[in-house]
Amino acid sequence: MRLAILAAPESWYARDLARAAGGRHEVVILPFDRLAARVTAEGIDVITEGVSLAAFDAVLVRTMPPGSLEQVVFRMDCLGRLEAGGTLVVNPPRAIEAAVDKFLTTARLRAAGLPTPATFTCQTVDEALAAFDTLGGDVVVKPLFGSEGRGIARLTDPALAQRAFTMLTQLGAVLYLQPFIPHEGFDLRLLLLGEDMLAIRRVSTSDWRTNLSRGARAEPLVPDDALVSLARRAAEAVGAPLAGVDLLPGRDGQVYVLEVNAVPGWKGLARAWQTDVSRRVIDWLAARCRR
Repeated sequence: MRLAILAAPESWYARDLARAAGGRHEVVILPFDRLAARVTAEGIDVITEGVSLAAFDAVLVRTMPPGSLEQVVFRMDCLGRLEAGGTLVVNPPRAIEAAVDKFLTTARLRAAGLPTPATFTCQTVDEALAAFDTLGGDVVVKPLFGSEGRGIARLTDPALAQRAFTMLTQLGAVLYLQPFIPHEGFDLRLLLLGEDMLAIRRVSTSDWRTNLSRGARAEPLVPDDALVSLARRAAEAVGAPLAGVDLLPGRDGQVYVLEVNAVPGWKGLARAWQTDVSRRVIDWLAARCRR
């Protein structure tokens, strides 16, 4: 298999995937933010740093660099044209577009009948304050785009909420609010690789956020059939065959689907299970290329 990984040059995941591929597969790490396209009488060629991505069996997206609206749309267009030309793109561009947008993810999860927290998304301070009251005066505000717990805040004071909403709207942000879900200090991350699956419990004793990047610890988890079904349905709702699905068991007895990550990390999973997840990703991609 010839595999192109769209990633930052310093990406641990890109380097570890190259290690896992060893001499069995050719892996080339290329920048996502240097994508270009040629449209000629012969067809469409998507390139980066002079390398045609159509020359690879598969392209794995391992980053979502920031950019202007034009840049982001163009990058997704390039991935779409590459996929339409017969190259395996993981995850598919439509899945990446859905997963990177928390509102769209939540809407798709709800449309699929999955349990998600009540959510209010708006663009004005007045509407956000009304939602703050409606949601019980204890809300979690999240950036529409973002991961690993960055930019997330819990608000319980109306004055502080107004100040936060005002600042965010001045920055041009969309306000995405959910009620705080009381929980027992842990959530669940299920990594799906097609039919393969690996799961951890992320436990935090010092922070209501359970992200590993914020100091939570990862414990190996063997999920029951109900949890596996929830995760698979969530990944299917977004259209991501490679997905990190976050589930939150609330104190009310409900397990909520919080998020679907289409560029999931697996360091914590690899440590908790003492397994080479990068090799499993490489083997899974190679098997898909042989179909």
